[in-house]
Amino acid sequence: MNIDVYGSFLKDFYFNKFEGHVWLHNNYGEAEELPVDSFFRTEEDMPDVEIFALNLCKGDILDIGAGTGTHSVILQRNGFKVTAIEQSAGACEVMQLRGVKDIVHQDVMTFKDRKFDTLLMMMNGIGFCGYVEDLKLFLNHAKDLLLPDGQILFDSSDVAYLYEDGEPEKESYYGEIDYQYEYEKEKGDWFSWLYIDEELMNKIALECGWSLQIIYQDEDDHYLGRLSLIPSPSPLQKED
Repeated sequence: MNIDVYGSFLKDFYFNKFEGHVWLHNNYGEAEELPVDSFFRTEEDMPDVEIFALNLCKGDILDIGAGTGTHSVILQRNGFKVTAIEQSAGACEVMQLRGVKDIVHQDVMTFKDRKFDTLLMMMNGIGFCGYVEDLKLFLNHAKDLLLPDGQILFDSSDVAYLYEDGEPEKESYYGEIDYQYEYEKEKGDWFSWLYIDEELMNKIALECGWSLQIIYQDEDDHYLGRLSLIPSPSPLQKED
């Protein structure tokens, strides 16, 4: 049974402005306290990566892993048509109360039959894939979610710095990290989250038929990327 610990602390913060602690356990070190107010930040509190992404949005937008609707609310206010998709029922409830108009409570990997100009994935939203191989599955699925000339806007990071003595000795990619939320002595299920460096992201993108453009990068190797589909060659080009 999946426990929506994530949704629980988001609702408690929104309704009660709680002052409790949310812990994020991981598989590389000590648990860290999670600043829940970051899920409710205003545009003035957003990092440059997210500001750039919001300014690059176009057309109909699918906000993937929308959380509390922080980005959807801003885009709606700026006149965009936004669909917010989120797996957490608690987060969806918060989004509705915050005024997000179009909310889909669903896994994006099972979402279909609608197409968009922009797929927005902020706060390392592309990390939901969990593993490099699953990222490939998502990039192939995303082709069915985009209109012609559509784009994916996402941010991620190179997290090699987490391992002070070099990359961990394991066969899997070092950016595949396991996490677990803990709130009010209740722990959620462990889940995998992917942080992917630019070089590997570019390699995977090309393999799946996408072109990667790095829009912005800060001093901590946190970057904003834009993915565009590589046009398929016409029959005449193939003959040439």
